Amino acid sequence: MLEHSTSPPSGSVHRHQTFASMHVNGRNAMERACNVVRISAQGTTEVLGDAAKAFLTPAGVAGAAVELAWASTHLALYPFGLFGGPDGQEGHGYSIEGLPPMQRGLVIGDVEAAGTPILLVHGMIDNRSIFTLLRRGLRRRGFGRVVSINYSPLTTDVRVAAAWLAKEVETLVAETGYERVHVIGHSLGGLIARYYVTRLAGDERVHTLVTLGTPHGGTFNAYALPSNLCRQLRPGSALMRELGAPVPSCKTRFVVYWSDLDQMVFPQRNAQLTHQDLTVHNVEIHATGHMSLPINGDVVHGISTTLAQLGADGSPLDSWRHQVQAPKLKPPNQRTCPGS
Repeated sequence: MLEHSTSPPSGSVHRHQTFASMHVNGRNAMERACNVVRISAQGTTEVLGDAAKAFLTPAGVAGAAVELAWASTHLALYPFGLFGGPDGQEGHGYSIEGLPPMQRGLVIGDVEAAGTPILLVHGMIDNRSIFTLLRRGLRRRGFGRVVSINYSPLTTDVRVAAAWLAKEVETLVAETGYERVHVIGHSLGGLIARYYVTRLAGDERVHTLVTLGTPHGGTFNAYALPSNLCRQLRPGSALMRELGAPVPSCKTRFVVYWSDLDQMVFPQRNAQLTHQDLTVHNVEIHATGHMSLPINGDVVHGISTTLAQLGADGSPLDSWRHQVQAPKLKPPNQRTCPGS
């Protein structure tokens, strides 16, 4: 008698194995997704916890009050910053008569540092009025050419704005006779300047780039709006990846101020700059809001100290990094940039 085989057809076995493999792969994918969500949730909790700790302190409450007061003042000044061209580029000339002692000291000690032009670049939907007190503070400390400029509040592309900045720098160089300048950028202005320096050969013109509250690592706040500019400011965007690419032999030094109370850059640590090819000094400022960074007295002092560190040939001194110290936590009566 012949025995009949009871083994299933080969096609059925193949389908069964396929379904089993899909089940395993799906389960593994689900486990990976759960791990990502869990890790992300833990990271978000830590970030929110750090932000809450920064705010729920006497210094944090005082910093929030300063931020609110300065935002109100800036709103009143905003219309005045819309009109006219760049600020006057007055210098000290060859005479120090009539200069305050602080200005006279810098001019005598380092004519090159005192005369090197400083270009101020504002942030998104803002104008040069945000630098009203910073510009005045730098002038009082002896810097003769501090120029703040406006770019269009309708800017939609960091790359286009960086190309515009390149033209503004060339104009400043031609008008002052200095081959290199310093740039200070607040918020988006710092990112525009960084793109110019690292992607458009701007390091040939910029000694030092100082950024204040700039989302170097992107900000999750940019997910609030679907605009092209906001998409560029999101973590991991094409622009962020481009900025993270190698920058061999960059000549510009970077000083990056970031605050644990910055409400516009989230997480706040994304305002730090980490890049293996760049000479960067990150300075953490405590209990200072996003808008208040340009008026913080410690920031103005730190910038002044850094920009005064130039050699006889205009090159940065090796000691400049040691001159910029992270400020200590301020008591409730937070010091801001003097308005004179």
